[in-house]
Amino acid sequence: MNTSVNGAPQWHLQPEANRTLVTLSGDWIAQEGRTPAFPAGALKDVPHDEPVEFRTDQLGRWDTSLISFLWELKRSAREAHVNVDTNTLPESAHKLLDLLPEIPPEPTPPPPHHFAPVAAVGQFTLDTLNEVGCVSEMGAAAARGGLASLVGRGMMRTVDLMSDLNAAGPAALLIVGVVNFLVGAILAFVGSVELHKFAADIYVASLVAIAMVREMSAVMTAIIMAGRTGGAYAARISTMQANEEIDALQVFGIPVSSYLILPSVLALAFTMPLLYLYGCLIGMLGGFFVSYIMLDVSPLGYFHETIQALPLDQFTFGFIKSFVFGTFVGLTSCRIGLKAGRSAADVGIAATKAVVVGIVGVIALDAVFAVIANVIGI
Repeated sequence: MNTSVNGAPQWHLQPEANRTLVTLSGDWIAQEGRTPAFPAGALKDVPHDEPVEFRTDQLGRWDTSLISFLWELKRSAREAHVNVDTNTLPESAHKLLDLLPEIPPEPTPPPPHHFAPVAAVGQFTLDTLNEVGCVSEMGAAAARGGLASLVGRGMMRTVDLMSDLNAAGPAALLIVGVVNFLVGAILAFVGSVELHKFAADIYVASLVAIAMVREMSAVMTAIIMAGRTGGAYAARISTMQANEEIDALQVFGIPVSSYLILPSVLALAFTMPLLYLYGCLIGMLGGFFVSYIMLDVSPLGYFHETIQALPLDQFTFGFIKSFVFGTFVGLTSCRIGLKAGRSAADVGIAATKAVVVGIVGVIALDAVFAVIANVIGI
């Protein structure tokens, strides 16, 4: 017999004529932490031909802790080859207990881990190629949707495109401007320390202009948009996936590539070159600010040296890079959102993954563009 204070859960095992009676009393509430355990060998002396029945007229409040106790009792009775009559329990407890298996399932052993570097590299390569193919196919489907929209047969809504354009363009001006201004100021500060030793202070303008137009503005703006807009795209689409909105679109025959992906990709592809140009101008302004304070460079001299150092092909190359970066961030973010699971945690995972893939991908693409620029002599 398990004894405790009044109101606490209690059980009592009492043999009677042609049966064994288990009396349950008290409140069986798991949060109170007073639920007794059923001893494993408590039914070993019960005759096999006598059933175990229950008396519950003194039973108070109960929750799943009572069901857990009863399940342990049934398991012990099975091992002792004793029958348990659950019909004498409250109806709700009887139904809940019937949902549990007679024998608890065996835990699944973890799969063995073998060190196979060649297989791991091969699987990673195959997965990467598969994702490249999926993203390319998604981009082709979005392009077809864009062409269909030009002739008035597309499924893209203008209001969605304008909303994405506002989120990817004007709403991002402040953070893009602040980051590029600071990058230009840092470049000017680092360059001025060395150039001042050679009385070549004016060439700080050339350093800042070439660095911002050729590399820093496009890369920094793309990284900002990957963290700000790409993560938002992935979170939005993964939330729709969790809410089964994507399934609803497919049931109604609305192509996801035209309805969701196309406005997002077009918004980034259109705004990235403009943000790149804006970042170049703000970065040069940051460089001039530092040069004017530290090197006493005149505004006219700084402007003249900047114009002399920048041929037009540098801007053309930067525009192309920005367009590719924007398209890449839009497609990969949407792809990650569509691949996400259907739980709340998967939304955060998708957003984080989109940011990481976007930043790493932008830097990798910039390295490819650097090689191309070196080959064609830009």
